[in-house]
Amino acid sequence: MMQMLRFRGGSASTPSSKNAPTSPRSGPRSSPNPNPNPYDAASACVTPGSVGPARPLRLVYCDDNGKFRMDPEAVATLQLVKGPIGVVAVCGRARQGKSFVLNQLLGRSCGFQVASTHRPCTKGLWMWSAPLKRTAIDGTEYNLLLLDSEGIDAYDQTGTYSIQIFSLAVLLSSLFIYNQMGGIDEAALDRLSLVTEMTKHIRVRATDRMSMVSELGQFSPMFVWLLRDFYLDLSEDNNKITPRDYLELALRPMQGGGKDVLAKNEIRESICALFPERECLTLVRPLNDENDLQRLDQVPVARLRQEFRSGLDALMNFVFERTRPKQVGDIVMTGPVLAGITQLFLDAINNGAVPTISSSWQSVEELECRKAYDFATGIYLSSFDRTRPADEAILRKVHEDAVHKSLAAFNTCAMGAGSARLNYEKLLKNFFRKTFEDYKRTAFLEADKRCSNTVRSMENNLRQACHDADARVDRVIKVLNDLISEYESSSHGPSKWKTLATFLFECLEGPIKDVFEKQLHQTDSERGILALKCCSNEDKLGLLKKQLTANEKHRSEYMKRYEDAIIDKKRMSEDLSSRIVNLKSKCSTIEECCICLSKDLDDVRRESSDWRNKYDQRDLELQREKEKFYAQKTILESSYTVTEGRFAVAHEQVISAQEEALEWKQKYDIAAGEAKAGLERSGLVQEWANDKALEREDVIREEWGTELLEKEEEIKNLNAKLENTESLIGTMGTQLEDVESKVAHHKSEHLGLRNEIKELLEKVDSMKVMAQSHENQSKILEQEKEHLEEKFLAEIKKFDETEERIKYAERGAKMAIELADAARAELVIIQKDKSEAQRLALERLAVIERVEKKIDSLEHEKAKLTDEIERLHQSDALSKVSSLERRVEEREQAIEDLLCQSNEQRSSTVHVFESLLATERAAQAEANRRAEVMSLQLQATQGKLDKLHQDLTSILLVETALDSKLRTVSHRKRSRDDDFGTGSMENTEDGKDQARGAKRSKSTTSPLKYVSS
Repeated sequence: MMQMLRFRGGSASTPSSKNAPTSPRSGPRSSPNPNPNPYDAASACVTPGSVGPARPLRLVYCDDNGKFRMDPEAVATLQLVKGPIGVVAVCGRARQGKSFVLNQLLGRSCGFQVASTHRPCTKGLWMWSAPLKRTAIDGTEYNLLLLDSEGIDAYDQTGTYSIQIFSLAVLLSSLFIYNQMGGIDEAALDRLSLVTEMTKHIRVRATDRMSMVSELGQFSPMFVWLLRDFYLDLSEDNNKITPRDYLELALRPMQGGGKDVLAKNEIRESICALFPERECLTLVRPLNDENDLQRLDQVPVARLRQEFRSGLDALMNFVFERTRPKQVGDIVMTGPVLAGITQLFLDAINNGAVPTISSSWQSVEELECRKAYDFATGIYLSSFDRTRPADEAILRKVHEDAVHKSLAAFNTCAMGAGSARLNYEKLLKNFFRKTFEDYKRTAFLEADKRCSNTVRSMENNLRQACHDADARVDRVIKVLNDLISEYESSSHGPSKWKTLATFLFECLEGPIKDVFEKQLHQTDSERGILALKCCSNEDKLGLLKKQLTANEKHRSEYMKRYEDAIIDKKRMSEDLSSRIVNLKSKCSTIEECCICLSKDLDDVRRESSDWRNKYDQRDLELQREKEKFYAQKTILESSYTVTEGRFAVAHEQVISAQEEALEWKQKYDIAAGEAKAGLERSGLVQEWANDKALEREDVIREEWGTELLEKEEEIKNLNAKLENTESLIGTMGTQLEDVESKVAHHKSEHLGLRNEIKELLEKVDSMKVMAQSHENQSKILEQEKEHLEEKFLAEIKKFDETEERIKYAERGAKMAIELADAARAELVIIQKDKSEAQRLALERLAVIERVEKKIDSLEHEKAKLTDEIERLHQSDALSKVSSLERRVEEREQAIEDLLCQSNEQRSSTVHVFESLLATERAAQAEANRRAEVMSLQLQATQGKLDKLHQDLTSILLVETALDSKLRTVSHRKRSRDDDFGTGSMENTEDGKDQARGAKRSKSTTSPLKYVSS
């Protein structure tokens, strides 16, 4: 049946992709078209807004000549991944669901192609074009690349081709998943014999003729053996073992010394040595319906078995946690490194050589360092600013900046820390030094040339200034200063100042000297002209002296008359001044009196106006303060009333919570009594189950008692907090009374009252903040309550499903036991009467059919109850719990009725058997003839019994896992209740509802669950 199934898990695919024909390959050679892409349908799942839709890319394929090639598009994609990269490769037999695992790792409904035919759909090695961003355990960020490989030992490939594909997947991956159907047996180990062949086709170093397997182990990835459709009970000496222990037991060497034993032990030793890090994970069968398995890619994940989904989640978590970037020595794999190492491995395989791991990684290191060297030299040349002036310090600074950027780029792109990197670092430093020296020499030569050209231009300009008609020394000096300033700003180089000094010396000897001589000649000629003018001026001066002597005589006579007039004027002015002084003294006295009177009048008017303004302003301020105070008083009174109402409501809620806790405690006692009665009834069917059920009930009762004590302690704490809050309210009331008493003295204590009002406002604001925080906490608790109710309903649903499966398994086991007992009795009865045995077999079949019909009716009733539970999601929690309790009681009653009916049918069947015992003895001869036929039927029945026992074992394992999960959920709920226990009164009420819901779900569960556990 496993071979018919050929399970390939996955999500829904489009009809076109499902019906699209695949091009098979005969042997290791591909079809005539070397570029078929069987994953085109995956691009339909990409978001339209994404740039470059993520899709599978063919990494390695085999061309028409039987040579392995790399797809250019995949190489270009890898070249863009510069960071560390971790590779997860999935390998295994064809048509067993490798691509499904990769699609689940991608978290996509479509990706790597999944088909349902017998023909393989993956050729060569394929990769996902968009690596997943992940973070390792040590915090390192890396890119997770997924590889899908062609199925090994397919009907259209050779053994060598399988070894090559397997070897490539192992060499390129950091976590290798080997996918297999069923358990680990000798056939499975024989299929992994290609590990032994792989060690013969790989070397660590090129100089080694043959590498030890242990040396290859240090380069090998972590090995995960994934067992699909696993149904075995993992136990050793009646003790549970893990899948890892199961793997290690399977890899133990066999005892013996034959050739077959040695060959099998060689395979085991090769696996252990090549994969020192190994793990084993299991997945159960995803569905029981064969039709659904044929179209599993169209079945939603929610319809898969819960055990399968749990195992799949464990696999995903293991892969994401244990995968780390691929590394050999100091070399960490990146996208370009992966492309290079893959190409080197393919070249070795195509040339018939043996791939060498260490040499290949060294070659890739050499190649990447060379690329980093070329890239760094380009960065240096592009970063070196050639527009800067040719100055030693400036050029040295530009050179150091370019070297820093180039070395940073080299360290980013280069890989490893060996001799290749050191060699290229040395070459890069030599390149820096040589390039800088060459550029500096060229730049200095050009700078000297520019200095010479600038000096020649300055010389021409200076000569032109010196040869002007109105040329003077000061103008020439100004022009020279301007030229020198321009030269200093525009010219650079080591000979800058030497060239300028030579130019200045030549200028002083040439044009400037000519200007000085010319100006000196002009000065001599001007001095002769001035001497002639001086002689003529002396003659004019003699004539003027004579005229001055005559004028002196006239002046002395005039001065005498002027002095007489002055004496007369003085006498008259003295008389007038005395009279004026007297009048001025009188006037000043009068003016001083007027000014003093006017000043006094202005002061009085100004003071009166100021007092009037101050009075009006003070009156307005007092009126505003009074209105403002009354408004604040009103606001404080309303806030106090609202706060008092809220605390009264909170107090009532606490009281109601206490009453509800007592009510739930009474309900719990009733439910505990009902559960105990159910356990007693179930003890009549199987006595050995009573002890475990009672012990579990006692544990539940103790847990309930402990939690009730904790909740009562929390209620006491909350009451204490409520009393503190009420005392705070009383304090606030007394403060408000103090404020009202201080209103009467507002005018006299205005400043002090304003400060007190500010303090009261701050306290009111703090009360508002506290009220707002309480409201926010209530909203948060409401959301937490809704979330816990949803989880409560989900857990109840899981309990119902688990209980139904347990009941179904118990009924099957009971029927199987009955069939076995009947079969053993038939061995004696058949010898007596075959015909009667056939009639009894028909009756048993009828009984089985009736029981199955009743089972179907119960399942139908369960479906109806599930629908009712979904409809009740909108109702309150109390109605949900009571309704669910009634439904559970009805189901338990139906189960009891079914058990009674089964007992009645068995008793009636026994009476029929006793009545027919006498007639069976007459048919002994004919029964002997048909005994052989019935023995075959007994073998078939025994096979069914074994299958039912396996199903029962798997159900018990699932029940154990669910029980541990429920304990974890209960523990989390209790911890969450403790965290929010001191937050608010509403949080306490919600915590009680959660605890009561969880315990009610445990107490209302059927006792048969504990019997099976």
